[in-house]
Amino acid sequence: MRDGPSDADLLARHVAGDPDAFGEIVRRHRDRLWAVALRTLGDREEAADAVQDALVSAYRAAHTFRGQSAVTTWLHRITVNACLDRARKAASRRTAPLAETERLEQLIEPHESAAAPAERGDLHRELLHALSTLPPDQRAALVLVDMQGYPVAEAAEVLDVPVGTVKSRCARGRARLLPILTHLRPGGGGSPPSGGGRNRSQGTSVPPPAGQSDADPVKGGGGRA
Repeated sequence: MRDGPSDADLLARHVAGDPDAFGEIVRRHRDRLWAVALRTLGDREEAADAVQDALVSAYRAAHTFRGQSAVTTWLHRITVNACLDRARKAASRRTAPLAETERLEQLIEPHESAAAPAERGDLHRELLHALSTLPPDQRAALVLVDMQGYPVAEAAEVLDVPVGTVKSRCARGRARLLPILTHLRPGGGGSPPSGGGRNRSQGTSVPPPAGQSDADPVKGGGGRA
């Protein structure tokens, strides 16, 4: 259990004018928002901008929060939307399906952070590059379910789509990734990954972009609450 006020209490304090409340919310959730953004966009600069866009949107839209979902779900939804906005803009530039039970966690360490160990750097880059070839909606679903370890129902809530849509996007995304990543799978020419299990580790801490601290002002705008 986290000591201190709940996220909802802090958001209410922010709306009421407490100058420190929103900073505490950012401190609690920035690491996971950053991890989602980085894995969705595959670029540290773009991810940093997307997170800051999302935090500005959340700061401004806090008065619209009605408590129908958890604050963390609300923040993730805004962050994913900010990422999808950027991914769709970038998309203009540039077969055998996996079984439904197979997950990208078979290709990457379940607790791997944005600061991946050097010996896994190549794998991490290849996986992010492969993800960048997917349509933004499929990419976001796979990042939440397969890399961040969200239950499908919770990912559906974050993405604001039906559960069946998340399952469909994941299945289509995995099918498109398989030809690109076959050489990384056991027996496919690459080294089999170690470990397993879900990627939802509450203890994983992803560092903020260089030079950014909790006290740094956020910039830009964007994202949709």
